Amino acid sequence: MSISTEAPRRGAAASDLPAGRWRTVDIVVAAVIAVAFGAVFQVWNLAWEGAHPAFAFFPPLQGAMYGVWMIPGVLVPLVIRRPGAALLGEAVAAAASALFGAQWGLVTVVYGLLQGAAAELIFAFGLYRRWGLVAAILAAASAGAAASLLDLILYYPDWAPAWQLAYSALVIPSSAVVGGLGSWGLVRSLAETGVLSGFASGRDQPEV
Repeated sequence: MSISTEAPRRGAAASDLPAGRWRTVDIVVAAVIAVAFGAVFQVWNLAWEGAHPAFAFFPPLQGAMYGVWMIPGVLVPLVIRRPGAALLGEAVAAAASALFGAQWGLVTVVYGLLQGAAAELIFAFGLYRRWGLVAAILAAASAGAAASLLDLILYYPDWAPAWQLAYSALVIPSSAVVGGLGSWGLVRSLAETGVLSGFASGRDQPEV
């Protein structure tokens, strides 16, 4: 990605910049969001571990908790609207979570890269022009599908096929709703406060 330290010309919107052009403010805001969610991730990591006994009767049901881990991979690109933002947001959040003490160690970073890449593909398919609710939900669902597949390979390979299917069938909708719909709603709420006025996401009408 190319980086610009120059502000857009007077009267120009951030979206008028070339599609791959990142401003310094884009990088800073993306990093701040990602690191903040790295801290959220660590809280959720502990909640995930603590919730195991509650799902002992049917472990796949815990997949319904998954969506929180998809948020930065969707929220960051919805705010920044730059190629690579999904991958950057999710990967940095995962790395921060690992630094904060995630129980899975560096495997957490692998998840971040995989989830971010899966979300990035959806925005790329839209040629980085679609930043609405549908794109957000599909990106989060894609990230959730990738994460659930890796979970089944690394942690649950001995589960019965029915359990594996049930797990993925819960992880993906959870990701779509919390990571996709939740991120889209958060961007809309932030836009209304004016804090995103320096970004196209803060000036455009909500997309579908």
